[in-house]
Amino acid sequence: MNLDHLQKKLLTAARSHLPSEHVPYAFEKRILALLAGSPPLDHWAVWARALWRASAPCVALTILLVVWSLVGAKNPTAGQVVSTSEDFSQHFEQTMLAGVNDVEEVW
Repeated sequence: MNLDHLQKKLLTAARSHLPSEHVPYAFEKRILALLAGSPPLDHWAVWARALWRASAPCVALTILLVVWSLVGAKNPTAGQVVSTSEDFSQHFEQTMLAGVNDVEEVW
């Protein structure tokens, strides 16, 4: 099938039938009534819909990371050294209070 030949045939057929100048009765009024009848766009509703759609993947990701952290804490890999004497909460507290315990800095 020759696309150029087909395109020329379609263009000549379209040019042979001129469009009508007749507009249906009250066409403008019907279009304006349809435009006036449509509700305005609510931006808050659009945001709410998007946030609700994003909540499911966030919950799924949270559950996945919780399971991953629990499995990783129970089954350490061979390269990791796990010491029972080292408590994570103690390290966390020392890190958070490191600035408070700094007595060298005087105002």
